[in-house]
Amino acid sequence: MWRRIVIALVVGAISLCCNAARESPAPHEADVSARRVALVIGNADYAGAPFSRLPNALRDAAAMTESLHRLGFEVITYTNLNRARMNDAFREFDERLGRGGTGVIYFAGHGIQSGESTLLLPVDVTGSPASPLTQGIDLGELLAAMPVAHGNAFNLVILDTCLDNPYNAANVRATSLPARTVVAYATGLGKFASDGARHGTYTAALIKAMTSSPGRDIEGMFRDVARSVSVATRGTQIPWIASSANGATFIASPLQARPTELADAPVTWNSRGILPKDSNEQYELAFWESIKDSTYPSDYEAYLKAYPNGRFAALARARIDRLRAAAPKAQAQAPSASPSPSPAEKPHAAAAAPVASAPPVAKTAPPAQKAVQGDNGPPAPPVASAAPVAPILKPTAQAAAVAPAGGTGELKDCPACPALVALPAGNFSMGSNSDDPAERPVHHVSIGHPFAIGKYEVTIEQWNACVDASGCPRVDFEGDTSKLTPARNLSWDDAQTYVKWLAKTTGKGYRLPTEAEWEYAARGGTTTTFWWGDQMRKGTADCKECGEPYRADSPVNVGSFAANPFGLFDVNGSVWEWVGDCWHSSYKGAPPDGRVWDEAGCPTRVIRGGSWRDGAAYMQSSTRFKYSASVRQSQNGMRVARDMK
Repeated sequence: MWRRIVIALVVGAISLCCNAARESPAPHEADVSARRVALVIGNADYAGAPFSRLPNALRDAAAMTESLHRLGFEVITYTNLNRARMNDAFREFDERLGRGGTGVIYFAGHGIQSGESTLLLPVDVTGSPASPLTQGIDLGELLAAMPVAHGNAFNLVILDTCLDNPYNAANVRATSLPARTVVAYATGLGKFASDGARHGTYTAALIKAMTSSPGRDIEGMFRDVARSVSVATRGTQIPWIASSANGATFIASPLQARPTELADAPVTWNSRGILPKDSNEQYELAFWESIKDSTYPSDYEAYLKAYPNGRFAALARARIDRLRAAAPKAQAQAPSASPSPSPAEKPHAAAAAPVASAPPVAKTAPPAQKAVQGDNGPPAPPVASAAPVAPILKPTAQAAAVAPAGGTGELKDCPACPALVALPAGNFSMGSNSDDPAERPVHHVSIGHPFAIGKYEVTIEQWNACVDASGCPRVDFEGDTSKLTPARNLSWDDAQTYVKWLAKTTGKGYRLPTEAEWEYAARGGTTTTFWWGDQMRKGTADCKECGEPYRADSPVNVGSFAANPFGLFDVNGSVWEWVGDCWHSSYKGAPPDGRVWDEAGCPTRVIRGGSWRDGAAYMQSSTRFKYSASVRQSQNGMRVARDMK
């Protein structure tokens, strides 16, 4: 899941490092703290039982937004986000903040704690017992995607949500933190958070502390907040902070009471979590009853996450093994199809009248931002068109000049290997100066040696060939799992395992493409925003609201859209594609010869091209993003490269 938060500690009212007693920061540290960005999310309109509506969450979000504005922050505020839009909001925050800077994430809404997982619940979470585990946003995964903070900065998340475990009250553990990270919790592990008449009890105390004593160090401020909430709730709710900022973790405990007048006395308990109406035993039975006939391994994995030693644990593991064993067999029985269809087999790839185009949308406004606040419905379906598919586009003169001799130059080193397209050495301008700061500056790159790159993204069939040869781990592919859909839910580490298996199997130099090679190949010799021009066209890529064919639960088969001038399919949309490079927040210092830009022990890697769940703005040739190398995410896949020496 999800890919994508850079958070640094708040300066001013929630400052760790800028009090007058400390030395002035070095020049580069001053630059880091110059940018101030905050993301505020208030989720109130939940679908129904057992999740109550939380009107205070909207007021909490508004009050926190105003307080952070006064402290000089650029604040991104969203309310009532479903799961997809929550992920979009985290991505937008990451892009705006960039590498370094001063930032904070605040969330008010329903939440639970299951084992080590703190789960933030979107408003579209359903009432089934498995839903919080499968639809919740895992704090640990968000923290894992963060780069290390610089200078005196820290990483900060503030959560006004419950931390109860509706499945097993005793199974709660603190979420592991990466270095220089602070998480502020409204309540203790396994406990509930209370609401007042107009605000969450914790948020009311926090805003008062932020605005009444600016410049406080963070531990002192949160200690006062913990004391205030503890006094107001007679010790029932005790906020705490977990910190790896200096190798220490601070947990607030009730201190000697002192008169503290809160803006909102607590009136509602169990307000921001899920409390089963039945006993834990009955709830486990209800959980199993809701999934016992499921054909998705993830449902049984969710049960095991909630009840690792539950009464149905052995059966759940057996179901997972059976479903995984049956998946390749079912795919093998599917009708064979070629990932390189003829125009007759794929009418949408035949010449047709162009579809009316629309101007591109800036990526700094992802789908979450384009939605009206409070609208938590599903994305609108793609708009039908009299000609919903794209024509085959002829290579431009510039593309023809660098296109491989002999057409596509297709290669295939073994029956189960991905088809490759041989590309020549060449020069191009990489990046964009008109969009995301991470794509700047535009710089000249010379690809000094020819190389080959996958004609298509790696498919489920190709991945499973590696699995069957004991070269790759088995991965769950949700949605359409037909053999010609792209493999996804792959980590960078998984992708490395696959290319190493190909190299060992064929004796060829398989690897991931470098980021420069990827963009050189994706542009296909063009210099426009998209390889087909400067405007988005319906039916040119597998993306949200980009035209047919499209389905919301999974990407369509590879090769379902027209190829770019180099003969490569699906370089826009479908799945994000891993490349070899370590993530850098801009192209300053990037290698001019297109080699991999790496660092020892790099935890965060580059992904390119957007996915089927992203909007048109992410289809641009320059689009780049990042994800933790070890984390699997449902939209991340791969395309291989091979040396031609």
